[in-house]
Amino acid sequence: QVQLVESGGGLVQAGGSLRLSCAASGSISRIGNMGWYRQAPGMQRELVASITSGGSTYYADSVKGRFTISRDNAKNTVYLQMNSLKPEDTAVYYCKATMWGTFLNYWGQGTQVTVSS
Repeated sequence: QVQLVESGGGLVQAGGSLRLSCAASGSISRIGNMGWYRQAPGMQRELVASITSGGSTYYADSVKGRFTISRDNAKNTVYLQMNSLKPEDTAVYYCKATMWGTFLNYWGQGTQVTVSS
């Protein structure tokens, strides 16, 4: 079992920045890839960025050059630095952890990000 707790969401003006954190606990040694997803009202949940245990990253085209995902394995925490935020970035952001060698995923409870124009 893995527990994920997100923090760092909030209300920010367009052009501003936020940093999301996702702290993992439980069977953390078995965590492989981690990622950030988001879901806007009436929309499907979408992948924003992901990072492997070795540090390789992936970004959705919509956030490339603005968002940075990073991982501190010593703190069992993954971060999402979001710069140059746009109103269309408004969503609930979720952290996901995938267990090594499996398709088993754990999700956090989500944190709201609201970008005002």
